[in-house]
Amino acid sequence: MQQWTLQQVARAAEARLVAAHAGDTGPELVTIDSRAAGPGALFVGLPGANVDGGRFAAAALEAGAWGVLTTPEHAEPLTQAAGAGVVLTAGDPLKALQSLATAWRRALRATVIGITGSTGKTSTKDLLLAVLAPHTRTVASRANFNTEIGLPLEILNAPAGTDVLVLEMGMRGVGQIAELAQIAEPDVAVIVSIGPVHLELMGSVEAIAAAKAELIAGLPPDGTAVIPAGEPLLGPHLRSDVTTVTFGPGGDVRLIAATDDRVTIDAQGERIVLEVPFTQAHLRSNLLAAVAAARAVGVTPDGWVELALTAGRGQRYITPSRVTVIDDCYNANPISMRAALDDLKATADASDSARRVAVLGDMLELGPQEREFHSQLGEQAAAAGVDVLVTVGPLAASIAERFGGETHSVADAGEAALVVPELLAPGDVVLVKASRGVGLELVCRALGARDDDA
Repeated sequence: MQQWTLQQVARAAEARLVAAHAGDTGPELVTIDSRAAGPGALFVGLPGANVDGGRFAAAALEAGAWGVLTTPEHAEPLTQAAGAGVVLTAGDPLKALQSLATAWRRALRATVIGITGSTGKTSTKDLLLAVLAPHTRTVASRANFNTEIGLPLEILNAPAGTDVLVLEMGMRGVGQIAELAQIAEPDVAVIVSIGPVHLELMGSVEAIAAAKAELIAGLPPDGTAVIPAGEPLLGPHLRSDVTTVTFGPGGDVRLIAATDDRVTIDAQGERIVLEVPFTQAHLRSNLLAAVAAARAVGVTPDGWVELALTAGRGQRYITPSRVTVIDDCYNANPISMRAALDDLKATADASDSARRVAVLGDMLELGPQEREFHSQLGEQAAAAGVDVLVTVGPLAASIAERFGGETHSVADAGEAALVVPELLAPGDVVLVKASRGVGLELVCRALGARDDDA
């Protein structure tokens, strides 16, 4: 936003400019973290349940921030500090942040692709970036910046000259996807999957489908919706004035052949051959969605797909003790657990001597059927040929009921981090997966598979 004037920034945010002690250009980036509010940054002080970010506005200016956007309560004292920087004020700083993001999205004139789904939205975003980047200037949202706060920040940090902006959209309740769509104004909507996620809050899979379909409702009349083939729950939400493209078996974009490092895709009658660094079935399915979305913005993918998965979404590591770790610990639900167990089986099958070890933690927010969902997972683990099962948490303990093999049940991630390394031998393949709240990244660190705080 550097090419904008101070007045343009204020108008776009629907905020009042109360002090202008900087030059006449706009900020280089926008942040809600005062620790990142150095030179060139606009710090937005958001009121929170426990901490009011506006309290850190003065510190941000002292650190050399371009300016701050906060409530009148915190902005007023800052106007007296000569040379401190730009001070903007708004009664609702979050709404101002979102308005600023929408204005920047329009100024970019980029094509926006919104991605949501019960499972697979992050890996589909990663795949979409991989197939688009060789052909057009593409920016994709980071990690879990997919909320009413994170999404506008990702829009605002997209540089001028961006051609395609890929935005992940998270959902935990009715109206949240609609809110994100209103901010981002997507041209293409990708719904990767519909499944039993957040049932505790939503009540039924039909309600989940309706909430995800808010992304389709947010499209312009000439937009494109990319959806799984044969998904009846989305049928009531399709629009006659929007192009609908289906992916998967029987869909408009479907897989017709695959080897270890190559896939052949029929994309609405066009044959596309891609070289890929993965064999997982769920990634191949998500690749179909990515190809459909890429074609919707005028790009036909080809050649090598340089995929870099977001942390905790199925990365594979080989530890110094020669244990293969599938780090899929960022989140979990019944659909993604089943896909991860299939991945564990396929990975272990490639090594004749490998044992299959599954470290599975609680799947959260599944509502009244949570115990049954976990118990069913035991059958799936047995079918995947799991040799050793480690359950983590009170809900996950139910997985052992229908497993029947060697089982170790622990209370939490800390205990699992102590137990799991002692169970493994060179050549083993271990899957680590649970809902985010369980914190199984501790296990991956204990195995030497992680050295970050992802």
